[in-house]
Formats: sequence, C-alpha cells, structure tokens
Amino acid sequence: MTDPMTVSDTTSDDINSLRNQLITRSEKVQQKLIPQLANLGNGGLDVLMEFLLQRRENTATPVDGKVYQILHNSDLPRIQEFLQNYFPQGILALKSERHIDYTPLEKLLTVQDWEAADRMTIQKMCELAGDDAVKRKWLYFTEVDNFPVIDLQTINNLWLIHSEGKFGFSVQREIWLGLSKNWESLWSKIAWKSGNTWTRYPQEFIWSMDAPRGHLPLSNQLRGVRVFASLMSHPAWEKGRKE
Repeated sequence: MTDPMTVSDTTSDDINSLRNQLITRSEKVQQKLIPQLANLGNGGLDVLMEFLLQRRENTATPVDGKVYQILHNSDLPRIQEFLQNYFPQGILALKSERHIDYTPLEKLLTVQDWEAADRMTIQKMCELAGDDAVKRKWLYFTEVDNFPVIDLQTINNLWLIHSEGKFGFSVQREIWLGLSKNWESLWSKIAWKSGNTWTRYPQEFIWSMDAPRGHLPLSNQLRGVRVFASLMSHPAWEKGRKE
C-alpha cells in the first residue's frame, strides 16, 4: 500500500493537479479535495484562497462554506488578512427584511458550534417574530407563517453552507416530502424520536457532523407539530423562489 502524500514530498505539479480537480469535479469530490489541500501547507492554502476568491460573486454553496471554515480556523496572519479584506461579513449576504443581525449565527456555524448555533437560531427566529416572542422564547405557528421569505432563506442557507449541505430547514423539508409528509417517519429518520420516546433536549441530541442528515437545526423541536408544519410549508421553499 502506498504511503499518503506528505507536505515535504508534495510538488507544485501535485498541487496544480488538485487545483484543477477542485475547479472541474463535482461537489462531492470537491468536499474530499478541500481537506487534502488544507493539509499540504502554504501551497494548498493558496489554492483554497484563490478558489474562494474566484467564486466570490457566485451564490455561496456548501463547498464555499467548507473552504471558508478551513481558512477561518487557520492562525496564519496572511489568511486572516485575506478573509478580512475579501470576506469581512463571511461568504453569505445576511439579508433580512426586518433588519435582524444574523452575524452571531454565522460566527457560531463557521466554527461548527452546533448546540450554540441551534440556540441562536431560535433566538433569531423569536426576534423575527417580535418582542412578545422574544420574551416567551418560543413561537406560535401564526408567527412562523408571517416570517419574511428572505429571512428564513438566510437562516437556512447559513445552516446549509456551513454543514456541507447536511443540516437546514430545507433539508428537513426534503426528507419530510420524501416520506409522504409522515411526521412519525420524519421524527425517526432525523433522530428526534426513537420508537415512542422523544429524544431528550439537549443531552440526547447529536451536536456534531455525525448526526443524521436533517437532525439540525432543532430549535428545541419548535414546540410541536403545528409550528414545524408551518415552517415546512412556508413559501420560502417554493421551487424557484430566490432571496
């Protein structure tokens, strides 16, 4: 079995080959190439910065999120300067019709602090609903019905982009639709319930990328089916609907 390539024996040809693959291959392959490049030292990190910069004008994807996370977690001053110069607000435009600041959520998701990000998600949704919801710290289904499309898409896209496409309301909805809108099947599929027993919050939930697809965000399970149904049926997820 051949030993894996190390930084010391990596050539510019090797890095160029990975660069070309990163540009041309599918998202699934790109997700695998990104950590490989990150492990190749300065040359690999340069490729990731170049890749992210070239895609800056495009709609951010989970691939961009993975590159951004790796660069963000680097302690190299030149990389931090690059991010500050070109991506001072992160890689997603944090749009809000009601002037909600989603920066705290973006920061938590960037460092993959999933549990704190989940709590921040429900906090921001309560802010979106208004002062009464902020005080009670949970939502009525009618408040969810009235959420602006742009805001829900911002929250959802933050989760999607920073989880390699694994977490987000739109992912949960896709699974729900695939199960013919059967709630019991959904709870089991995303590990919110086992048999007749609800998963206990927060200790029994999985706060990592090891969680099943669609497991997050929980937002403390949004306090019942009616609220969650309103979220799953929101116009934000209509086909072709844009931010």
